[in-house]
Amino acid sequence: MNVAFFLTPKSEVVYLNESWSMRQVLEKMKNYRYATVPIINDQGKYIGTISEGDLLWQMHELIGESIDIYSQIKLKNIPLYNSYKPIHVRGEIEGLIDLTIRQNFVPIIDDLEHFIGIVTRKDIIHHLNSKLKTTK
Repeated sequence: MNVAFFLTPKSEVVYLNESWSMRQVLEKMKNYRYATVPIINDQGKYIGTISEGDLLWQMHELIGESIDIYSQIKLKNIPLYNSYKPIHVRGEIEGLIDLTIRQNFVPIIDDLEHFIGIVTRKDIIHHLNSKLKTTK
């Protein structure tokens, strides 16, 4: 079975642009209440995934600074400690399952490494659960 079967397309996914400010990132993550969000560049290529922890460590580095500095720091300058590994859209489900053990979603890329969506751990679990029910 192909990864594309499980794909949530980019148009339905919250993602960030690496050129956004730290303030924009914080606002977006707060509004959607996501703990991790994919990052793309201006060309649409997958760059990595930022987590609340990455932002907290960056804030720690800025202790004593004015909160206004959050508007000046670009996402591309914030260190990512645990970026989620992507998988190619033509990849197989076995590789997807391996990644979902460690990641709550898997970024999906095309031949040009453009971000085209995600597959969530929830989608994989639902699929496996339905397979278990049909084998009983």
